[in-house]
Amino acid sequence: PLHHTSLSFSFAFFFSSIMISSRSSLVLRRSSALARAPRGVRLSRSSVTRAASTAVQTQYSTETKGESDTLEWRMFVKEGDKTVSPWHDIPASPADGLINFFCEIPKETAAKMEVTLDEAGNPIKQDVKKEKLRFYPYNINWNYGMMPQTWEDPKHANPELNNMMGDNDPLDVVEIGSATCEMGATYAVKPLGIYAMIDDGEVDWKLIAIRTDDPKADAVNDVADVEKEFPGELEKIRVWFRDYKMPDGKPANEFGYDDKCMDKAFALGVIDEVKGFYNALKSGERENDDGLAL
Repeated sequence: PLHHTSLSFSFAFFFSSIMISSRSSLVLRRSSALARAPRGVRLSRSSVTRAASTAVQTQYSTETKGESDTLEWRMFVKEGDKTVSPWHDIPASPADGLINFFCEIPKETAAKMEVTLDEAGNPIKQDVKKEKLRFYPYNINWNYGMMPQTWEDPKHANPELNNMMGDNDPLDVVEIGSATCEMGATYAVKPLGIYAMIDDGEVDWKLIAIRTDDPKADAVNDVADVEKEFPGELEKIRVWFRDYKMPDGKPANEFGYDDKCMDKAFALGVIDEVKGFYNALKSGERENDDGLAL
């Protein structure tokens, strides 16, 4: 069976169109309403970032194939009538200072959904272990997903983390806002900080971010702001990811940098690094020896 879920809604007041530039970034053009604004009237930065978030949300829709709750179920991303890859075709950033967050797992759900890296179009599917669909032992309390056009290289040794390698996945994003995101939807978010999680001897970065249209987005710009506006939330995130495998008899995950959530400046450095790894993979400079669908 084929199901189609549209994510489209109107946002013409602030922006009239979206273009994809040759560098795969979104170019936002002012609407005629803004052009008629009185001289000296300017949009605030918060208005611009909220509009960027709305623009990204309206560009894509989803389409599912296969029976739900089966090994065959897949969710594809559509741009108009065209199937696009959330890994390759959605830009990494919608505007300066922001990144795109592709939601794989909405908050307060337990099904372990993920973008498939080895299938054409990179649809979402539910992870499988021993031919059974995987679930977390309890709900994840935040929206969870990945940043497009990033990749953690499994052959890159990180000298600050005992030369551990990347986990062969896009950069994970933990979105801490109040709203529940939709699976398969893309949102503009502000990067705030990052954890260096160590999972089975691999580096598995967890980027902390917040949607630009969240009520607290204007007040949160870095790790210190998260502690102020969301007291204790960073520790809850660390403990959740530390312990979620333990009910299955596995050891707790560990974290580098003395368990600290590193600040925004550090996070931006990691983002640049994993974007570089992705670009090398996509261009062929780095051999695709894992059979990834590029």
